[in-house]
Amino acid sequence: MTEVARQGRVARVRARAGTGVRAGLRRARHGLALALQAGVAAGIAWYVAHDVIGRPTPFFAPIAAVITLASSVGQRARRTAELVLGVAIGIGIGDAIILLIGSGPWQIGLIVLLAVVVATAVGGGTPLVVQSASSAVLVATLTSTTGLPWTRFFDALVGGGVGLAVMTVLLPLNPLNVVRRAADPALRALADGLHQVGIGLAERNRDTIADALSNLRTAETSFAAFSSAVTAARENVAFAPARWRSRGALALYVDGANHITYALRNCRVMSRRADTALGDDEPIPEVLAVSVGLLGDAVDLLRQEWAKGVEPVAARERALRAATECGQAYEEGVGFSGGVIVAQVRTAATDILRASGIDYAEAPRLVRRAVGRPHSRRRKPATRPTLGRPPV
Repeated sequence: MTEVARQGRVARVRARAGTGVRAGLRRARHGLALALQAGVAAGIAWYVAHDVIGRPTPFFAPIAAVITLASSVGQRARRTAELVLGVAIGIGIGDAIILLIGSGPWQIGLIVLLAVVVATAVGGGTPLVVQSASSAVLVATLTSTTGLPWTRFFDALVGGGVGLAVMTVLLPLNPLNVVRRAADPALRALADGLHQVGIGLAERNRDTIADALSNLRTAETSFAAFSSAVTAARENVAFAPARWRSRGALALYVDGANHITYALRNCRVMSRRADTALGDDEPIPEVLAVSVGLLGDAVDLLRQEWAKGVEPVAARERALRAATECGQAYEEGVGFSGGVIVAQVRTAATDILRASGIDYAEAPRLVRRAVGRPHSRRRKPATRPTLGRPPV
């Protein structure tokens, strides 16, 4: 290996290491608030159960507090209920089995088996099943048979209550920060994917289209995190008085999350059809590629305006420009797949308008008006048969 090649490899390794360290620090910074919540809740839960109530070893209390805070975002109330029920099932089965047949390896296996079966039978989700099994194991291995089952259940109840109090009153997370951090990568991914599709259409490059489609598929994960963050923020604002003032700014994300997710799905359909159009060697008017790029601009503007908490006027204007440009594509002539792309651009523009706060009936009307009437202008001859305009 030459010295230049060795130095280049070292530089790349250092760059990747630096990127990884920065990403780790960023994740740690984002998780610091939750870590602080969990630490405070665990300490308070132990103090309340041990020093205030007088329980000798209330280890279920801090466990319940931490699990409550670490539960899936947006479902903490439900998770707390499942936690308490899971503890009750696990403790009840564990104590009953130990009382009847003693403790040992096969008894522990039987306890876990029965706890999981019962938790599943009552319709519990994964947290309930896991908590039932883990509680049963703790009872079978770490506790004596002299303790009353209801005391351990009471510990879990105290811990769950403390966790909810910390989450909603003492140290509530800022819902806007949570949602913005989740929304930013999702919207960036959608905007970048649309820009890639526009470039691929302009250059008639199927590889670029394929890369864009792959990135849009990967964006589903970011959009799922965005949806979960919106649900969590809605719950946080509802139960945390200190965050009630965030309701107005948060409404932009809450009201628009579903519609921007619909736009992602429509854009994936459009990307597949763009690949088909290029594969079939259909005519691709320049304005069609421009309109897809304008959709990407609209999504990026929506991201910026949501982050600033302002009315997304610029995003609406850019989405309507995209609709206008795709309408021009009919004048220049498109094939079957091109017609589908136009329809998807119109639909995605409508989704973006809806995400920006435009009324359900008004958004498609604005898009139809932006597209205009094809028969009001003279059509240019096309190299392939053209299609009539599909409805929005």
